[in-house]
Amino acid sequence: MTLPPSAARSRALAVVSRFNEGVTRKLLAGALQALAAGGYPASDVDVVWVPGALELPLALRRGLATGRYGVAVALGAVIRGETPHFDVVVDNASRGIAEASLQADIPVGFGLLTCDSLTQALDRAGGARGNKGEEAAQAALDTRAALEAFDGGE
Repeated sequence: MTLPPSAARSRALAVVSRFNEGVTRKLLAGALQALAAGGYPASDVDVVWVPGALELPLALRRGLATGRYGVAVALGAVIRGETPHFDVVVDNASRGIAEASLQADIPVGFGLLTCDSLTQALDRAGGARGNKGEEAAQAALDTRAALEAFDGGE
């Protein structure tokens, strides 16, 4: 169940990594579809592009601090390479996304793919495994509805 956005936080935020943009654009399309179905038409969604996954947390934190957003989604795709760089990026981006959500007290859907190959990423960006961007946005909407129950539905 999704509740209509409150007047104070009537917008949604999507922060998207440009790295692996062929994947992240598909994640964004899925997220926008779920947000629209949940009461945030495209005209009420601010999309902010950042260079890569490590930049997602800072942009989220800055955006959420404005008080304009009822929900947000972080979208990116990190594909394993031959060095430990993958682990550093995934660990720090994941932690930062969670911290941004907790600090702002606003649900952030986690749409950061962590895959071994481009094929796996595409499968999760609208392919055989669904669209994790859509799932992330739906999770943010569902969490928002759950949190609003604590506030009497406000």
